Amino acid sequence: MKIPVAYVGGLEVDQAVLEMAIKHAKAFNASPYIASSLERVSEKERKDLDKVEKQLAYVKETMDAEGIECETHILVRGLTPGEDIVEFAADKKVGEIIIGIGKKSKVGKLLFGSNAQYIILQADCPVVSVK
Repeated sequence: MKIPVAYVGGLEVDQAVLEMAIKHAKAFNASPYIASSLERVSEKERKDLDKVEKQLAYVKETMDAEGIECETHILVRGLTPGEDIVEFAADKKVGEIIIGIGKKSKVGKLLFGSNAQYIILQADCPVVSVK
């Protein structure tokens, strides 16, 4: 089974997402696709890309240490993160998606909660949400 894991990096919930990905990869003999989505990368946002590359390298090292083969992907397709993850999952024909959700203020929910909601409602496969 293929499992895409939506990884943001820098959030408290990311460690829990990584642990769940390891658990599911071992239980289902799966190969996770660790994906992080950026809407665009301009010269100004280049630091964000560098940060994501380092975070995904950490995830890859962690998976390797657990004996799990995985692929890391930085998605830059001009889509929202929610749209990007759903499209990526459909392209890869995956068995499930693992995402992280965290506690947010009302404004945070308005701005960022929509990605998790979009993935949960639009994905063609089961979505595991980790908090």
